[in-house]
Amino acid sequence: MSEKNLPWYQGITGYQWLVLIIASLGWVFDVFEGQIFVASMRDAMPQLLGVVADHPSVGKWNDLAFASFLLGGAFGGVAFGVLSDKIGRSTTMIVTILFYSLFTCITAFSQEAWHMVVLRFLVAMGVGGEWAVATAMVAEVMPKRSRPIMSSIFHGSSVFGTLLAAAAGAFVVGNPDLGESAWRWGFAIGVIPACLTLFVRWKLKEPDQWVRAREQGAADDTQRTGQLLHLFHAENLRNTLVGVSLASIGLVTFWGGHIYGKNALLRHAQQRVLSEAGVAADAPKDVVAATLAESRPELKSAEMLSMVLNTIGGGLGLVLFGTISNRIGRKGAFVLYHAVAFFMMVLLFKVLIPGDASALVLAITLPVFGFFTLGMHAGYAVYFPELYPTRLRGTGAGFCFNMGRLATAAAFFTFSYYTVTNESKALMLSPLYLAGCIIVLLGRETRGEELPD
Repeated sequence: MSEKNLPWYQGITGYQWLVLIIASLGWVFDVFEGQIFVASMRDAMPQLLGVVADHPSVGKWNDLAFASFLLGGAFGGVAFGVLSDKIGRSTTMIVTILFYSLFTCITAFSQEAWHMVVLRFLVAMGVGGEWAVATAMVAEVMPKRSRPIMSSIFHGSSVFGTLLAAAAGAFVVGNPDLGESAWRWGFAIGVIPACLTLFVRWKLKEPDQWVRAREQGAADDTQRTGQLLHLFHAENLRNTLVGVSLASIGLVTFWGGHIYGKNALLRHAQQRVLSEAGVAADAPKDVVAATLAESRPELKSAEMLSMVLNTIGGGLGLVLFGTISNRIGRKGAFVLYHAVAFFMMVLLFKVLIPGDASALVLAITLPVFGFFTLGMHAGYAVYFPELYPTRLRGTGAGFCFNMGRLATAAAFFTFSYYTVTNESKALMLSPLYLAGCIIVLLGRETRGEELPD
């Protein structure tokens, strides 16, 4: 059987599997550091502000924290992406993991709302950088026939980070035995990934393709690695514009829509608690808040169950993106995911949640919702490294993915000045998926091609 006809998993060396495992673990903890805030934001910010969970200032400060996280991710993703092209993948990976794990742990000691906002920026610098480095490394180490599947598995590992955050939300943040400051323990756990850097330093070497690119850059000044402005040269400009646009759509709709899938069963549980207590939904806010506060553990469990169902579906969508894109092309896969994501966003936030759909219907819908609204993100790990030569791969992938965070940060800064429900945010942003269907058609099809040198 020829090399190209081998199944994707055959002939993969032990070292190549090790690269995938270590890169994925870094991404798992990377996502945990981001999602632990999502799992605890209804607990942490109210305590820091000294108000009830439903106070308008909580939503404003949470939006600012999201925006700060996204700005930090954009800055760190670009900076560390460039650094990985200049000094190497494994070396930069160590720096990024230390960055996000240590600053997440420090977040546990926050005393003011602005502390949370600033520390979210610093955590995100490492989070954005780690993805850019690991994506480039996985792409460069794997054979062509295995690369899209391996890249999808790498990005799909993110669901374990979200599940870890959901578990921490349910059993640590939502644990009444730990008191009102239980959320601090959730952030303290964030120091654990620092241990992973020992394995990175011990086991990983720089990809041969990057070593050759560095040597070529040393001999030819026009081929130097990590030149950010080269992303806008004629031969790279279309790739950069399409990449940034796709990532912007995916990240804006993720933080402004996908994550609020966790509200589905929460809203259903809130309605049931109020109904059983004989409290109308339009009762005075202090009465509603007090009634819901009495059922805090139950409501937190419903919220985390939504998060888990949403994430399980998203994980399948991520892992299968590589296989789907091998069959219908990278562009075809992006169009499929974007089109169905638009439909699912409208269905969940316009029809099912406002219509008080049953818990069973919501539980069935959430994995499908997650599959398409999150699954397209694996396409960035598959597609972006294929658009750029080795000397620009970390720079290009990091720039495209993390410039999407700037667009998302702008959206959250805007939302922080208006009283808009989470469900309304999702509906306002859902048409972006349709724009994505058009934008991807302007891109280059890379299915079956070797990585450019």
